Parts: sequence; structure tokens; C-alpha cells
Amino acid sequence: MKTTLASPMLRLRLLLVRANPVVLAAGVVLLVIAVTFAWTLNAVWALQRVQEAYDAQARQRALAPKVAAPAPAPAAAPDNLAAFYGALGERHGVEQQVRILFGLAAKAGLVLRQGEYKQGYDRNAHVYTYQVTLPVKGSYQAIWQFAMAALRAIPFASLDDISFHREAIGDATVEARLRLTLYLRDGTEQP
Repeated sequence: MKTTLASPMLRLRLLLVRANPVVLAAGVVLLVIAVTFAWTLNAVWALQRVQEAYDAQARQRALAPKVAAPAPAPAAAPDNLAAFYGALGERHGVEQQVRILFGLAAKAGLVLRQGEYKQGYDRNAHVYTYQVTLPVKGSYQAIWQFAMAALRAIPFASLDDISFHREAIGDATVEARLRLTLYLRDGTEQP
């Protein structure tokens, strides 16, 4: 006889059929509130444990003896100048650097329209500059990832200006204008 298993299920079905829908809804809401409260308490306790561990590490670092690292000897002026010119990019490779920028934009999922390019020369520093202004369209995060990736990939570049424009607050797509300057040497011996 199946009355032992069917009997509780039957009783539950009959109870649900007879119950007031408002009481059932209130019960479900109370259950959701209880689960949410329990989850929140768990999250707060976890954050407290992390904060206590962080505080303990900070106390240990404060108690640890301070060992001063010896200061490196200052480099001679000609060495600094040579290091400066050594860090610059090659003027004849600027097209490759622009291709790298376009590749990084595509990798970040950005829509990159035609850029503006402007060459210059600083007589005092004996440095060529190549200014690139790029209008891009994509998510805010993708634009920043592209900008940081460009600076990592091209160490002799600087991000001079970045501006953002969004049509409406809820739009996920942002239009930005980035202005980068590439600092280049001619490939000949510098002064």
C-alpha cells in the first residue's frame, strides 16, 4: 500500500488548494527575506574575517624591523642622456607603431575611425614627435583597456588627452577621443 508516501504529498496538495493565495505569497516573501538576510550575514562575516586578516598583516609589517635599502649611486649626466635617447622609438618605424595601435583597438573591440596624425620636432631636445589623435567608439572599460595597453606596448608614447562623450546616460557605448604622442629619434647619433 502506498499511503505512507502518497499521504504526506496528498495532504500538502490539499493544504495548498485550500490556502489563501495572500497567505501563500506572504510566506514566499518571508522565505525570500530570510534567505537574503542569511546570505547578507554570511557576506558580512566573511568581510570581517578578511579585514581582521589584513589588520593582522599590517600589525606584523609595522612590528618588523625596517631595513633601509642602499640608495643606488646616481648615474652620470651622459649616462642619463644616453638612457633617455635609448628609450625613444625609431622615427622610421612610426607606421608600425600606428598599426600596433589599430591592432590593440581591434583586440579591445573598439570601433576606430580615421585618426589624425601630426609630425613635429623639438630642436632643444633633438626629439621628433608624432601626435596621433584617435576617435574611438566602444565601452568605457574597453577604451581604458586600450589606452593602457597602448602605453604598455609603446613605452615611448604618452597619453596627452582623453575625452569621453555619451549620447544618453543609459548608453553602454561611449565615444572617446585619445591623443597620444610618440617620442622618436632619427636613428643617428644624438648630441
